[in-house]
Amino acid sequence: MGVEAKKIRETHPGVLAVSGPQAYEEVVGAVHRHVPPKQGHDPFTDLVPPQGIKLTPRHYAYLKISEGCNHSCTFCIIPDMRGKLVSRPIGDVMDEAKRLADAGVKELLVISQDTSAYGVDIKYRTGFWQGRPLKTKMQALCEALGELGIWVRLHYVYPYPHVDDIIPLMAEGRILPYLDIPFQHASPKVLKAMKRPAHDSKTLERIRQWRKICPELTIRSTFIVGFPGETEEDFQYLLDWLDEAQLDRVGAFTYSPVEGAKANELEGAVPEEIKEERLARFMARQAEISAARLQAKIGQTLDVLIDEVDEEGAIGRSKADAPEIDGMVYLNGETQLQPGQIVRAVVEHADEHDLWAALVE
Repeated sequence: MGVEAKKIRETHPGVLAVSGPQAYEEVVGAVHRHVPPKQGHDPFTDLVPPQGIKLTPRHYAYLKISEGCNHSCTFCIIPDMRGKLVSRPIGDVMDEAKRLADAGVKELLVISQDTSAYGVDIKYRTGFWQGRPLKTKMQALCEALGELGIWVRLHYVYPYPHVDDIIPLMAEGRILPYLDIPFQHASPKVLKAMKRPAHDSKTLERIRQWRKICPELTIRSTFIVGFPGETEEDFQYLLDWLDEAQLDRVGAFTYSPVEGAKANELEGAVPEEIKEERLARFMARQAEISAARLQAKIGQTLDVLIDEVDEEGAIGRSKADAPEIDGMVYLNGETQLQPGQIVRAVVEHADEHDLWAALVE
């Protein structure tokens, strides 16, 4: 965004400083110019607590482990905007996670542009946390986070081979049995045009193996329909793949040109009306799958993390549901509960998005 500093300042006169991606020194300098740092922390005079200020509810928080991306997907400009992958030191990540847990956070949502690639830029360098060595690597991070005794949810996971090593941690209950994997498509031809990393013709078999190891595993993904060159045959391949994969949660959108993206130069643009028609067919197919998978949960007893309580009852999420993007668990009449509580509840009803449950006595 730094290349558009003039435009940003004209549109938002209140902006104090504009920097480019990864320009940490510039950011720190701007902060020090406008908000001089204080030494130490005085709870009587300092507005910001030592764990920082969160924009999410008190009981969950996002934990960013890296910035940037090494891939060159043709529909994406993140590498141009944010630069190549830069992993945070694992000690810093764990310090932040521990502070959040100590402050009462019940759920950490691990995010980045490519969570699976954590540490690859520094060759999985060994760092230190609380005096012990830890490799800057996805598995070591998950193992350490799993010791905090709170929910740990992984987002933006590319299906590299080493992801297979994370599934046993989920089966053991050390991190949540949840994977957010942006597959984006299934047709080999379309994936090649997208230049998607970690594409493997054995993805369906890997999903089956993951579920064999961890039957409770929830898989969420996102897809693009109407990508340049996508034929009806490619789209039907995607629908058939969905039937096989039986993903739990899915988001989808039609391809839209992004300024600066290489996909804009590809031939075979799909007409808008065909894009919309394919999107409707895609979402209808996935709605059937999601509804069936949620119906299968009726009668099961789940842990539910309460997000909010109103005059009608409590609203929470199961281990299968990330905030903002997945479904809810409704506990009608349970107005005595508090946000941040984790309760046990039996599922009584389901639709294609949400569950209704009753507290276990």
